[in-house]
Amino acid sequence: MSENAIPVPLFPYCRELRSKKLTFARQPPRSDDDILDASNHCWCARTMQALGPDGELVRPEECRSGRDCFLGVL
Repeated sequence: MSENAIPVPLFPYCRELRSKKLTFARQPPRSDDDILDASNHCWCARTMQALGPDGELVRPEECRSGRDCFLGVL
């Protein structure tokens, strides 16, 4: 790894992100494919809705470090 490389977190998603596919996961998700099934539906465990605590849409590409309501897996 070069000294200018930005480290990528092993589990980049918020721990409150939920989907039907995640219900059967044996480990935390590492890619969008680990989260989304054919329905592409996911929700926040804190709000139990498709909107997070910040009022923004819950999506794997949005529920990452940097979002105000983000909670890391580790």
